[in-house]
Amino acid sequence: MHDELTQVDIDKMKQELQHRIQVLRPQLIEEVKTARSFGDLSENFEYKAAKREKNRNDSRIRYLENMIKTAVVIDPASAGSGVALFDKVTFYVEEDQQEETIQLVTTLRQDALKGLISKESPVGKALLGRKVGDRVHIQVNDNYGYDVQIRRIEKTGEDPDIPISTF
Repeated sequence: MHDELTQVDIDKMKQELQHRIQVLRPQLIEEVKTARSFGDLSENFEYKAAKREKNRNDSRIRYLENMIKTAVVIDPASAGSGVALFDKVTFYVEEDQQEETIQLVTTLRQDALKGLISKESPVGKALLGRKVGDRVHIQVNDNYGYDVQIRRIEKTGEDPDIPISTF
């Protein structure tokens, strides 16, 4: 399994990885050592908290290393008038009788609360390649789907300021 990511995604992950290994890891190791010196480890909250943060950082490092190693680099260039990666799409949701605007992004930059929708999501998959005026059915799961009509496509190109997701 691999994720399709842009070179900007890969570069952002490499920057975060470097920061976590060179800056954060030594700090967290020192915090664990300091907390360990407080005595009885069975009732030492500072030690448990420091250890949890160190483990969380190590887990994120492994995740980033794996993502970088397995990623397939894609070209975000938008071709033609259809919906493409990083385009802002305004569509009319027939069921709700309202318009929504989203931006299609890579899975690493998705944030539904900010309108950043993954190209791998049901919405993203349904909209990719479609044109203004198209009526599109979005199948969310086996039991639910809805129809939208594309009203506007704004060709924005890749925005390097969109952050990568964290956990």
